[in-house]
Amino acid sequence: MTRGKAILLFSLVIILSGIGWYAFRPYIAVSSEGRLLFSVPAEKGLAFSTRFIHSVQKTPVEEYFTVNDSIDGFVLHSTRYQSFGVGLPFLSTEGAFRQEGDWFVMDGMERNIPVLTLRPGVGTELTLRINDEIFPLCEMVSLGTPITLRIVPRYKIWSGLDG
Repeated sequence: MTRGKAILLFSLVIILSGIGWYAFRPYIAVSSEGRLLFSVPAEKGLAFSTRFIHSVQKTPVEEYFTVNDSIDGFVLHSTRYQSFGVGLPFLSTEGAFRQEGDWFVMDGMERNIPVLTLRPGVGTELTLRINDEIFPLCEMVSLGTPITLRIVPRYKIWSGLDG
């Protein structure tokens, strides 16, 4: 092989490797009914949270997640809320419960969630916070419409989430 061909081959390998890395880089895809709402780069340990107003108690609830170590799902670590109600954790088997001022906190939940589905309801004011950016999910879809968060390679975003 000549020196010119070796340089060309090496350059081609570098370019294809870069394209492959770029195309397969993981993203959190936030979608609803097959339509991409937005996406953000995902990495192991990336923290994000949801905030909503509890539909029965009418008080705020915050949930704290990270992207899991294999970058293919999420882990729910803790929940903060201001009043007890249906669907809110309080059992010792669910984590470490404590009170922090006006808030009740359940830490150490460590629930693995492959795909996270959220639904904005009447008055829930559902938001998602990633990297200090707040996304008002309640304004992005009609009430009751499921919103799905999943980890996908970037090319899936380009080709459509079902592609």
